[in-house]
Amino acid sequence: MKNFIIIALCLITLNSFAQSKNEKQAVLKLLERQRLDWNKGDVEAYMQGYVKSDSLLFVGKSGPTYGWQKTLDNYKKGYPDKAAMGFLTFGIKKVEFLNRDVAFVLGSWNVKREKDELKGYFTLLLKKIKGEWRIVVDHSS
Repeated sequence: MKNFIIIALCLITLNSFAQSKNEKQAVLKLLERQRLDWNKGDVEAYMQGYVKSDSLLFVGKSGPTYGWQKTLDNYKKGYPDKAAMGFLTFGIKKVEFLNRDVAFVLGSWNVKREKDELKGYFTLLLKKIKGEWRIVVDHSS
């Protein structure tokens, strides 16, 4: 009986590890999809990585913004065309799961444009909603 319990605990641990590895890949895939959409100049496609809700919180240099539509409007105002959007790269520093449906991401971002370069850091809070990971809080500086 003792061996059965030890084997069962080992299997549960291995299953949890495999599940969190798959979830980490899903989060990274979402961020990569956003990066590719940004680099195509498609800010609306980029925004699909965010929860489409009035509760979305984006914190940037101008302070907090609430709502998916307001965040999209701000992106369009700040990056009106592909040239302004430049070429985006991410440097993912950390992906940590706070529970099975909530993830924290820390990373850096870099936008190279023809005449300048923008860069900074971001922290994201993602939730798994209806089986899909979505950004619910974005703090970018």
